[in-house]
Amino acid sequence: MLDPKTFDEMARKFASNLPPGLREFQQEMERNFRTTLQSTFNRLDLVTREEFDAQAKVLSRTRAQLEALEERVAALEGKGPETTDESTSDQS
Repeated sequence: MLDPKTFDEMARKFASNLPPGLREFQQEMERNFRTTLQSTFNRLDLVTREEFDAQAKVLSRTRAQLEALEERVAALEGKGPETTDESTSDQS
């Protein structure tokens, strides 16, 4: 998830953009913004960059394994019918 300091910084930026007449409510608004941002980001089901990168590596390895297996299957399928053809021609 996002770092709590990020929420604090975002809330502070939102609050600092308030008109001067509302500055007395700045701290309360910062808390409200922070709480709202946290709940919104929690519902978005976000992952960290580290988690994303780790899953991308796993996917890359899995894709490479799948391609290797596809090549093996293709090679076996290519050899299978030849063996069958040879065995039927030998029997004739």
